[in-house]
Amino acid sequence: MKGVIPNCLGQLVVNKFGKDKWEAALKLAGLETTTTFLAFQDVPDEAVLKVVDSVCKVLNITLEQAADAFGEYWVCTYGPGIYKTYYQRAASAKEFLLKMDEVHRITTESIPNAQPPRFEYTWPDNKTLIMKYKSKRNLSVFMVGLVKGVGKYYKENLQVSKMGDDIKIVFF
Repeated sequence: MKGVIPNCLGQLVVNKFGKDKWEAALKLAGLETTTTFLAFQDVPDEAVLKVVDSVCKVLNITLEQAADAFGEYWVCTYGPGIYKTYYQRAASAKEFLLKMDEVHRITTESIPNAQPPRFEYTWPDNKTLIMKYKSKRNLSVFMVGLVKGVGKYYKENLQVSKMGDDIKIVFF
C-alpha cells in the first residue's frame, strides 16, 4: 500500500484527537512514535492494517467508525489538496464516483507498485449505483466511508451500504 494512506490517517488522528493518540497508536502497532509515511513509499498492507487496528483501540472506536472518519477526512480535507484536478473534473458526487475507476487505472499505470482498487459499475435503476469493488485487500469497509465522504463533499444526500464487497449507493 502506498504511504499516502497511513499519512492521511496520521493527519486525521493528530488533527482530530491529538498527537499523543497517534503516537500511542503507532506504539501499539509496534512502530516508533516518530514513524512517518511518505506518499509514494511502499508500506506493507499488514503494517497499515495493524496501525488502523491500533487507532481503533486507542480511540475506542469500531473499524466502521474509523472507515467513516477516514473517508470523510480523505475526501473533504486531504484529497482536495493533493488531487485537486480530479475534484475540478466532477460537478457532483455521481460524476466523481463514476470517474474513480479511470483515476485508479491511471494511478496504476503512473505510480510504480500502486495497486488501488478497481471498480465496475451497474445501475439497477436510475437512482441506484452498484460499485463492484475489485481488490485483493478486502477493504471495502473503507469504500463505504469514502463514498459517504464524497456525498458530504458535494453536499448531496447519499444512502450508502455494503453488499458483500460491493457498494450500493442511492442518490436522492
